[in-house]
Amino acid sequence: MSDTLDFTGKIVFVTGSSRGIGAEMVKAFGQRGARCVVNYVTDAQGQNKADAIKVAGELQQPLVIEGDVTQPQQVEAMMHQIQDERGGLDILVNNSGIIGDRTIKKLSLEDFENVIRVNLIGTFLVTQKAASVLRGGGRIINMSSVSGQMGLFGQANYSSSKGGIIALTKVSAREFARQNITVNAIAPGFIDIGMSKGVPEETIQSFIKQIPLGRLGDVGEIVNAALFLASPMASYITGHVLNVNGGFYMG
Repeated sequence: MSDTLDFTGKIVFVTGSSRGIGAEMVKAFGQRGARCVVNYVTDAQGQNKADAIKVAGELQQPLVIEGDVTQPQQVEAMMHQIQDERGGLDILVNNSGIIGDRTIKKLSLEDFENVIRVNLIGTFLVTQKAASVLRGGGRIINMSSVSGQMGLFGQANYSSSKGGIIALTKVSAREFARQNITVNAIAPGFIDIGMSKGVPEETIQSFIKQIPLGRLGDVGEIVNAALFLASPMASYITGHVLNVNGGFYMG
């Protein structure tokens, strides 16, 4: 019986994969034989590049690409590089995202637009530009959130962006189906990594009380969801939102 989680020969591109969930995803695909593309956006301190290089150090034949998902020309350049150096793309994970919580009364238009631009417009641009390099039978996996399903307090910008990603996922699933490319979303709950790390302990504990499984999620549980959706086991699943939230939201 063949290993359905063997991605040998597959080209995998995870946006925002220099740290957090994205880094763990790209490493997991790499451990299962994929040739991975690590992406980061330049920051003033150069930390993102250093982190991306560190992640790439754990991969076989990695490709590290700098690129801002909100800039169409940079996204197009990334796709050209993937095509030129890897011959195409099999699996795309739209993982890049930022957060900037404030109540609506205190939220500036700039604060609202910044989160929408990275999370939603970035996902759209990467999907659009990847269309020319994705091979038939490929996979697109978008990162949504429980916040996009429930609308969490203080997250008008983040919830809107993640809810938009769910709608974008469904439209993309219909349009990419003609190439036998599936498009699905993962909606994590509260995960013990990345953005959740900055949340006060008191807030975390109040959320845990509302989670039926009584704990935060582990990053590996999000990674496993991505591996499943990218595998042959999910070949007839498209336009789906996979909740990985311990029962916090059941929709």
